[in-house]
Amino acid sequence: MTTGGLRDRFRAQMRQEVKDAALRQLSEGGPGTLSLNAIAKELGVSGPALYRYFASRDALLTELILDAYADLALALEGAPPTLADHAAAYRAWALAAPHRYRLLFSAPLPGYDPHDQSLVAAAHRAMTSLLTVTEPLPPVPDPLAAQLSTWSGAEPAVALHAVTAWSRLHGFVSLEIEGNYASMGLDPDELFRTFDL
Repeated sequence: MTTGGLRDRFRAQMRQEVKDAALRQLSEGGPGTLSLNAIAKELGVSGPALYRYFASRDALLTELILDAYADLALALEGAPPTLADHAAAYRAWALAAPHRYRLLFSAPLPGYDPHDQSLVAAAHRAMTSLLTVTEPLPPVPDPLAAQLSTWSGAEPAVALHAVTAWSRLHGFVSLEIEGNYASMGLDPDELFRTFDL
């Protein structure tokens, strides 16, 4: 085995360990608690050593977001081809990893650019899955029709239904993972069974 191959494997392993530690931090305290120094301490390395694997906290955050979008897209793409099944897959993914869901959909950290083109492309993949299972709504007026068509590449009426369905689903799941239904004494599973997209 070449030295480069061993070095590359070690680098990949260290990057994964850093990401795993970061995900634990996110799970325990949310994106605001993400600290490269705390990760370094947990892994038994110096803070500056982590910069060999991630140039900054934002670079690590971006990779975690890209990973989460990829996993969400896989969950949606693996669902049966109906809007209800995609909604159930979306909800199941969020409930299984609420810290990753919050990473994607909570307000960005100060100074972090959530509109980086790589993040937009990753989010688009998940939305494209919804576009494939959505029926069109009534005709969409301009300029919204042009905006929806540019964003999605789909018929504006289909894109509008996908966006409004996702907005309702996102609201439902966000309230659920933050415990709002539980504080109201409502069973989220029963509510979801009545959910109409």
